[in-house]
Amino acid sequence: MGTASLDETKGHTANTGKTVNHDDSKFLTFKLADEEYGVEILKVREIIGVMEITSVPQMPGYMKGVINLRGKVIPVIDLRLRFGFQEIEYTEQTCIIVVDVGREIGIIVDTVSEVLDIPQGNIEPPPQIGSSLDTSFILGMGKVGEAVKILLAIDRVLTDEQTANLGEIREAEAQVVGSVGGASF
Repeated sequence: MGTASLDETKGHTANTGKTVNHDDSKFLTFKLADEEYGVEILKVREIIGVMEITSVPQMPGYMKGVINLRGKVIPVIDLRLRFGFQEIEYTEQTCIIVVDVGREIGIIVDTVSEVLDIPQGNIEPPPQIGSSLDTSFILGMGKVGEAVKILLAIDRVLTDEQTANLGEIREAEAQVVGSVGGASF
């Protein structure tokens, strides 16, 4: 068997010879209040279980606070509360998905499902339901078999004002960490 160059093998898998559809997008799917959502896998940094969250005063209710993840302070929002769903007790299936939206943010979800390849042809634009409903944070509606997954533009889930609040959380936490780090006991 001869050696193939990278250009010759582009578009085919190594063993099957099937053409790879480069128009597929990978999404991490998760549940929130009995609905399935997805975020682009390239935005996901990691998935962790719920850990101790330090609350920061005067933040909106869906902004739960910050976590210390291997020495890095990361703001955390409860996506259920951000979307106006009822708050529930966290379970062993509740996860924090750390996403990169220009900065790392943790989003609390009910449970993580799976990673799906969704062809671009199976992604429809968000429904237009009148001008009063903001759907700018919905990337599209992914059709997977008979199901529909709501694909989020995670960097648009928070408005500019809310993103500014996340900056305030980080500044407040940095001040607390700095004052504790410099204190002598």
